Amino acid sequence: MKKLLLLAIFATTSFISNAQHDMSKEKAKMPSPPAEAKATLANGTSLTINYHQPAVKGRNVWAGDLAPYGKVWRTGANDATTFEVSKNVMINGKALKAGKYALFSIPGEKEWTIIFNKTAKQWGAYSYKEADDVLRVAAKSESNEMTERFTIKADNSGQVMMMWDKTKVGFTVK
Repeated sequence: MKKLLLLAIFATTSFISNAQHDMSKEKAKMPSPPAEAKATLANGTSLTINYHQPAVKGRNVWAGDLAPYGKVWRTGANDATTFEVSKNVMINGKALKAGKYALFSIPGEKEWTIIFNKTAKQWGAYSYKEADDVLRVAAKSESNEMTERFTIKADNSGQVMMMWDKTKVGFTVK
């Protein structure tokens, strides 16, 4: 009986381990692969942005269902993009407490609204609630060279740049 119980425990553990391993493989094979932007600011603040990279694939990004102007967008693909800072910071001059947030945006032709939402773990923008926003800041939109996959870059000066299609939008973290 003990051997049967041990065998059952071993089989269950192996199944769970393999399932977790397979899920990580699948995540890397998603059409919108995961990516990360990291920086360490001069004051020692760690900044980490985790997101997924949708591709243009010849589509009109801003006029279709991908990231339409004037509507809340998950700022990436799959689950909501997360924005995490280890210390209190200022985003474009407005205070944001240390913590992990969902990063949403409302794209516009000339200006975007960048949204920091207290519910960090969400799938896309489907469960987004404006009441959970802790900060909204305006950011200018500019023309840029073509970027096929949505890309976020962060540097140690605190400049965060989001690029996709022929658009780039940035904000500053201090």
